[in-house]
Amino acid sequence: MWQAQVFTLYPETFPGPLSKGLYGKALEKKKWNLKVVNIRDSAEDKHKTVDDAPFGGGAGMLLKADILAKSIDNNLKDKSRIFYLSPKGKKFDQKFAKELAKEKSINLICGNFEGVDERILSTRNIEEISIGDFILSGGESAAFVIIDSILRLIPGVLGNDLSKEDESFENGLLEYPQYTKPQIWEKKAVPDVLLSGDHAKIKDWRLSQSEAITRVRRPDLWEKYKKN
Repeated sequence: MWQAQVFTLYPETFPGPLSKGLYGKALEKKKWNLKVVNIRDSAEDKHKTVDDAPFGGGAGMLLKADILAKSIDNNLKDKSRIFYLSPKGKKFDQKFAKELAKEKSINLICGNFEGVDERILSTRNIEEISIGDFILSGGESAAFVIIDSILRLIPGVLGNDLSKEDESFENGLLEYPQYTKPQIWEKKAVPDVLLSGDHAKIKDWRLSQSEAITRVRRPDLWEKYKKN
């Protein structure tokens, strides 16, 4: 059973949307597991202090290395990978999601404030991971994104595992357009090829659409696709 363990200052945030729909049902059926650790529980002073000002000055506060280390050491009983959600980390993508779906468990540290004491990253072999080139107020929303993208790759979590095969990024391309009833809506008709029943032509049309969309919207992906 695949497990995500989340270290956070806001444990009440979880499981949040992960308790709904197919993911919620899979959680109840123990297809996957979520463990949430409150970092503040490892603070020993009466104010439960978890942060302090950075040496050398600067804005904001940093999560203290000793507090986070204690939280990790008390709750990590194996050698599963630990990730700190950070805008300067390795970019998370579909390939990375597939890699982590093969792990038995992962650990996600949700940052807040201005970040963490750098020493915790090296002493606990923590990898930094980013969901994009933008700044969030905390790592909790990023944790949802990462767990969501991995869960749909876990066997038995989605209702139809075949639905993953033609999605964006699965073959290096963005997904083709899709249509359903009504056949004509606001004077716009479904493309004739999709009504033809000719599966070979439909497959070719979908590929051409994916290629065209990727070439225009994601030239970076298109260049990689052409080289493969």
